[in-house]
Amino acid sequence: MSLPKTLAEDVARNLVMVAKLIDEEPEKAYAYSRIALRLASRVAAVREAAGFAAYATQKYAEALAEFRAARRMTGSVELWPVMADCERGLGRPERALAMAGEPEVSKLDKAGQVEMRLVAAGARRDMGQLDAAIVTLQSPELASNSVQSWTARLRYAYADALLEAGREDEAREWFAKALEADKDGSTDASDRLAELDGVEFVDAIVEDHEDHEDDEDEDAPADGTDEEPRG
Repeated sequence: MSLPKTLAEDVARNLVMVAKLIDEEPEKAYAYSRIALRLASRVAAVREAAGFAAYATQKYAEALAEFRAARRMTGSVELWPVMADCERGLGRPERALAMAGEPEVSKLDKAGQVEMRLVAAGARRDMGQLDAAIVTLQSPELASNSVQSWTARLRYAYADALLEAGREDEAREWFAKALEADKDGSTDASDRLAELDGVEFVDAIVEDHEDHEDDEDEDAPADGTDEEPRG
């Protein structure tokens, strides 16, 4: 659907702000998405952006409605995994699992199929099926030495499931593999490894501040009163 030039520019500005803010300030991104939605609700890209903004603020019912609208407009299956994850967010993991078995999954690209696998494993964990979650994540993509955009997150999810199952040595190995693939810091694998190794991080700024306070205490008069010049 085409929009008049001025309206299209207004919509584009709001969508740019959604993309810019969604990771760090999701509530602000959501506010911009609502403006874009009010201006151009019949544009698929607007519905999709509104869906992701709602998803980022955990408004899962709203996000799912927007994703469904975008899918109806485009006919694309690209949003299938995040739609399934919305079902998880709404407390319906069994629906997410059902979606993982639908024909749409076979139409996804490799990244989408991995994302669907992550969602399915998460749904298994939601249902208390930890061993099934671990098996769900075991795949050629997990075993591959090739690093893709999704590799770190897949390895991290596997490590996290192993740790929950009490398989600590294996978990440590996979957190290390996740860290190795995590070039953009998309996971906290380094922190999880440190926890497993018993490493504690001390805030140097806080420590320095406390040391400074101790120094001030040592300089204070022994009776706790301020000394004043005596004439």
